[in-house]
Amino acid sequence: MADYGAIVRRRYWWIMLPVFFCWLVVWATSWFLPPTYQSEALILVQQQKITESYVASNVTVDLQDRLQSMTQQILSRTRLQRTIDRFHLYAEHRRLAGLAPLQDPIDLMRKDIKIDLVRSPGRAELTSFKIQYSAGSPELAQQVNSELTSLFIDENLKAQQQQSETTTGFLNSELAAAKAKLEEQEAKVRFFKTSHFGDLPSQMQTNVQILSGLQTQLQTAQRDLDSAKQQKLYLASLIEQYDSQQSSLDRDGATATPPEALDRELMDLRSRLAEARLKYTDRYPDVIALQDKISKTEKLRKQVEEEISSHQKADHKPEAAGYAEATTTHATTTPSMMQVQSQLKANELEISNYQKREKEIESQISDYQARLNMTPETEQELADISRGYDESMSNYNSLLQKQMQSQLATNLEQRQQGEQFSILDPPSLPNKPSSPNHVKLSVAGLFLGLVLGIAFTVLLEKTRVRVWRADTLQGIVPARILVALPHLSTPREDQRGAVVRLLKIAVTVAMVLLIVAGHLYAMYRG
Repeated sequence: MADYGAIVRRRYWWIMLPVFFCWLVVWATSWFLPPTYQSEALILVQQQKITESYVASNVTVDLQDRLQSMTQQILSRTRLQRTIDRFHLYAEHRRLAGLAPLQDPIDLMRKDIKIDLVRSPGRAELTSFKIQYSAGSPELAQQVNSELTSLFIDENLKAQQQQSETTTGFLNSELAAAKAKLEEQEAKVRFFKTSHFGDLPSQMQTNVQILSGLQTQLQTAQRDLDSAKQQKLYLASLIEQYDSQQSSLDRDGATATPPEALDRELMDLRSRLAEARLKYTDRYPDVIALQDKISKTEKLRKQVEEEISSHQKADHKPEAAGYAEATTTHATTTPSMMQVQSQLKANELEISNYQKREKEIESQISDYQARLNMTPETEQELADISRGYDESMSNYNSLLQKQMQSQLATNLEQRQQGEQFSILDPPSLPNKPSSPNHVKLSVAGLFLGLVLGIAFTVLLEKTRVRVWRADTLQGIVPARILVALPHLSTPREDQRGAVVRLLKIAVTVAMVLLIVAGHLYAMYRG
């Protein structure tokens, strides 16, 4: 350390003078550089005013990516050229085109624009961003920065509305296509159901119930047909008995009637009525029909008994009169037989109707059985057709819901209720230049001067070799040093040395004061 201290003392001016003059040159040169003023604006990112649980935004792009895209659009050549022409920027570069290579004003302006993202503390969420622009005057920097700020706000609003409207338009077109496809599928399903009406899977239970009802009707019709056939046999037997009685009347001159057959018929009908009442109520059609037949049969039996009694009275009249009356009776048919014959004709017509009804019911049963047999095949075909319809319906409902949400989001953007950019700090009017930084240049001049001073000192120490101390000489020559004599100065040399030291101190103080004053001035002026 003693050697280094001695070197500093020997080369003091070789260190101090480069430090001072280098600082002075750099400091003085910095004041001739053209100043640059930087205007700064802070833009806040406002979230949409209506919560997303009610209206979801159509803009799902990350804010940082969206901001980067907007920056590229705003910093495009076309837009920057309009701003340059409007404010007549970088005209000095055009004037210096003959002295230096001409630089593109667009590139110069892009270098002067700086965008910094501001995130919330402790979170990665982007809350705001800064726009900075540097120009040759404070007013120009503020004006251009205001223009850039307006471009960002307008571009964000325009981009969000355009993206939201584009999304809504796309969903509208997709919804129209889905609706057309749905209508096509509906037409296919409708045509299939129309062409297979009656054997659809949804009608299977109804067909089973109808088939069961038809089978019940068939059984009822068969019972009615059997009953009508029995009634026909009964009426036919009455007519045969009547004919036989008429033949006996022709031979014996008397009459006979078949009341026993009527009694048997009444007993049979009453027995059937009792069995029917065990199963059905009195309002059931079979019960009512049996009651009506019993009533008619009783009436017919009564008429037959009256005819028998009238014939018995005729047997006590004179022979001539009896003969004439019998002849008259034989010549005509009694009213009861006429009624029986009419009932027989009605019975034959009833049998024909029952047979026709039975065939119709059997045909309907065959038709419904065929429908039930076709139901599995129809169900498979309908499932194939309905699958496309269900998919189209699901797609249509999904698109309809998305279209409604997108329309709400578009209306929200059009009313400027969505995510927006708002100016939190307007573009500032700088009162100090941002560059050149005179303080930094002053410090850089000092550092450069110190480096030069040290370089000069090292160079001199290496090129001008001298022996400054006795111990240094001992390592150079082979002889031993016996005595070392110190420097003996005269009074005049001492006086001159004192003056030199005072001058050295004065010059050093002056240089230090100038450097400090220069730093203070640079800090004051910026």
